[in-house]
Amino acid sequence: MSSADRADGAERDRTPAGAAEEDGRGSGMEVAVVTGLSGAGRSTAAKCLEDLGWFVVDNLPPELISTMVELGAQSRGAITKVAVVMDVRSRAFTDDLSSVIKGLDMRGYKPRVLFLEATDAVLIRRFDQVRRGHPMQGDGRLVDGIGAERALLEPLRAEADLLLDTSSLSVHDLRAKIEDAFGTEASAQTRVTVLSFGYKYGLPMDSDLVMDVRFLPNPFWIPELRDHSGLDTEVRNYVLGQEGAEEFLDRYHELLRLIGAGYKREGKRYLTLAIGCTGGKHRSVAISEELANRLSKEDGTAVKVVHRDLGRE
Repeated sequence: MSSADRADGAERDRTPAGAAEEDGRGSGMEVAVVTGLSGAGRSTAAKCLEDLGWFVVDNLPPELISTMVELGAQSRGAITKVAVVMDVRSRAFTDDLSSVIKGLDMRGYKPRVLFLEATDAVLIRRFDQVRRGHPMQGDGRLVDGIGAERALLEPLRAEADLLLDTSSLSVHDLRAKIEDAFGTEASAQTRVTVLSFGYKYGLPMDSDLVMDVRFLPNPFWIPELRDHSGLDTEVRNYVLGQEGAEEFLDRYHELLRLIGAGYKREGKRYLTLAIGCTGGKHRSVAISEELANRLSKEDGTAVKVVHRDLGRE
C-alpha cells in the first residue's frame, strides 16, 4: 500500500460514522466503468486495470454496482479503485447503468466511463478468429448482432469520458492507452526482482533472465571469507574487486536497459533477474546487491532483492 493510500485510510478513520455512505467525496474512492462493443477489447482493458491496481468486477448487475462501490469505500483503504466491466449479456442494462452512473456522480464518486469500439469489419474478423457468435445476433447474422449492440449502446457512448476505437490498435497499444488514462506514476513502474541463488540447489523456476557469475573466483576458498556472505563488506570488496567484475556489471546493466525498454513497450511490468553462483552465498549475493543498487537509480524502476539460498548449509 502506498503512503498516499495509508493517508487516505487514516483520514477515513477520522470521518464521522455514516459520512462516507452519504457522500462519496469523503471516501477517496476512484470508480471506473468499462463498457463498449463485444470484441472491442474489454477483457484486455480489464486485465490492464488489474495490473494497475484496480479492483475489477466483470459483468456485475447494475443494481449492485453502488453496493460494490460503498463496500470499497468502507474498506479503510484496502480498496481505493474499483472498475466495473459491463456488457450486453444483461439486456436491460443500458438504462439501469446510466441511472447508476448518474447516482454515483451525485454522491461524489465521479465515475469515469471508458467506452471501447471498433469498426464492423474488424469486429467481424475478431469473432471469426475466435469462432464465437455475437451475444445479440440470435438466429440472425453476425453483422445483425453487431448493429443491434451498437444501437443499444449509443446513449452510453455519447456520455463516455474516454472513447477508444481499437480497430487499428494492437493489444500493447491498447494497454498503453489504458495506462496513460488510468495509471499512476507508481503503477507504471517496472518492478524488478533481483534473485540470488546457488546452482547446487537448482534453477529458480520463476526467473525471466538467468546470469551465471561462477566465472569469478569463489570466496569460499579464502578461509577468512568462507563463513561470511556477499552481504558482508569483506566479501563484497573481494568479489567486486576481481578482474572482469566491474566490466560485467557495466555491460549487463546496459543490456538490461535495452531489455527493460522492450519489455515496457510490450506491456511487461514485472521482471525477475536470477544471479547464480555455486552455493548462493558469496558471489551471487554480492553481484545481486550491486546490480540492484544500479537498477534502483533508473527512473520508473522499483527494485527488490531476494537471496534464495543464503543461510543454507
